[in-house]
Amino acid sequence: MSQKELYYYSAPWCKPCETLGPIMDQIGKQIPVRKINIDYADPAVIEAAQIRNIPTVVFVDNGQEVRRFTGVKSFNQIVDFLNYG
Repeated sequence: MSQKELYYYSAPWCKPCETLGPIMDQIGKQIPVRKINIDYADPAVIEAAQIRNIPTVVFVDNGQEVRRFTGVKSFNQIVDFLNYG
Protein backbone atom coordinates (compact mmCIF):
# COMPACT_ATOMS: atom_id res chain seq x y z
CA MET A 1 0.00 0.00 0.00
CA SER A 2 1.27 3.42 -0.94
CA GLN A 3 2.14 5.89 1.84
CA LYS A 4 1.55 9.38 0.46
CA GLU A 5 2.18 12.56 2.41
CA LEU A 6 3.19 16.19 2.02
CA TYR A 7 6.12 17.90 3.69
CA TYR A 8 5.31 21.58 4.19
CA TYR A 9 8.40 23.72 4.89
CA SER A 10 7.57 27.13 6.32
CA ALA A 11 8.36 29.71 9.00
CA PRO A 12 6.13 31.91 11.17
CA TRP A 13 7.70 35.14 9.83
CA CYS A 14 7.00 34.20 6.20
CA LYS A 15 3.99 36.11 4.80
CA PRO A 16 3.34 33.65 1.93
CA CYS A 17 3.46 30.84 4.53
CA GLU A 18 0.73 32.65 6.49
CA THR A 19 -1.44 32.55 3.38
CA LEU A 20 -0.68 28.93 2.55
CA GLY A 21 -0.99 27.61 6.13
CA PRO A 22 -4.82 27.46 6.33
CA ILE A 23 -4.96 25.88 2.86
CA MET A 24 -2.49 23.20 3.96
CA ASP A 25 -4.69 22.58 7.03
CA GLN A 26 -7.58 21.86 4.64
CA ILE A 27 -5.39 19.62 2.47
CA GLY A 28 -4.36 17.78 5.65
CA LYS A 29 -7.90 16.41 5.88
CA GLN A 30 -7.24 14.48 2.64
CA ILE A 31 -3.56 13.55 2.88
CA PRO A 32 -1.12 13.66 5.82
CA VAL A 33 0.82 16.93 5.99
CA ARG A 34 4.07 17.20 7.97
CA LYS A 35 4.66 20.83 8.84
CA ILE A 36 8.33 21.67 9.20
CA ASN A 37 9.27 25.02 10.72
CA ILE A 38 12.64 25.78 9.16
CA ASP A 39 13.62 27.92 12.15
CA TYR A 40 13.64 24.84 14.42
CA ALA A 41 14.43 22.01 12.03
CA ASP A 42 17.86 20.43 11.91
CA PRO A 43 19.83 22.36 9.26
CA ALA A 44 21.04 19.05 7.84
CA VAL A 45 17.41 18.05 7.19
CA ILE A 46 16.74 21.33 5.39
CA GLU A 47 19.92 20.93 3.35
CA ALA A 48 19.16 17.29 2.46
CA ALA A 49 15.67 18.30 1.30
CA GLN A 50 17.25 21.06 -0.81
CA ILE A 51 14.95 23.73 0.59
CA ARG A 52 16.01 27.06 -0.91
CA ASN A 53 12.77 29.06 -0.58
CA ILE A 54 9.66 28.92 1.56
CA PRO A 55 6.95 27.95 1.51
CA THR A 56 7.95 24.71 -0.18
CA VAL A 57 5.66 21.69 -0.38
CA VAL A 58 7.12 18.28 -1.23
CA PHE A 59 4.86 15.40 -2.28
CA VAL A 60 6.33 12.11 -1.01
CA ASP A 61 5.16 8.59 -1.85
CA ASN A 62 6.70 5.67 0.06
CA GLY A 63 9.53 7.90 1.29
CA GLN A 64 10.50 9.11 -2.18
CA GLU A 65 9.96 12.62 -3.50
CA VAL A 66 7.50 12.65 -6.38
CA ARG A 67 7.39 16.39 -7.03
CA ARG A 68 7.40 19.77 -5.27
CA PHE A 69 6.25 23.34 -5.56
CA THR A 70 7.36 26.61 -4.01
CA GLY A 71 5.11 29.54 -3.21
CA VAL A 72 1.39 29.89 -2.64
CA LYS A 73 -1.20 27.82 -4.48
CA SER A 74 -4.95 27.61 -4.02
CA PHE A 75 -6.67 24.57 -2.58
CA ASN A 76 -7.76 23.46 -6.06
CA GLN A 77 -4.28 23.97 -7.50
CA ILE A 78 -2.83 21.76 -4.77
CA VAL A 79 -5.44 19.06 -5.40
CA ASP A 80 -4.50 19.18 -9.10
CA PHE A 81 -0.81 19.03 -8.12
CA LEU A 82 -1.49 15.89 -6.09
CA ASN A 83 -3.57 14.23 -8.80
CA TYR A 84 -1.79 15.21 -11.98
CA GLY A 85 1.60 16.68 -11.21
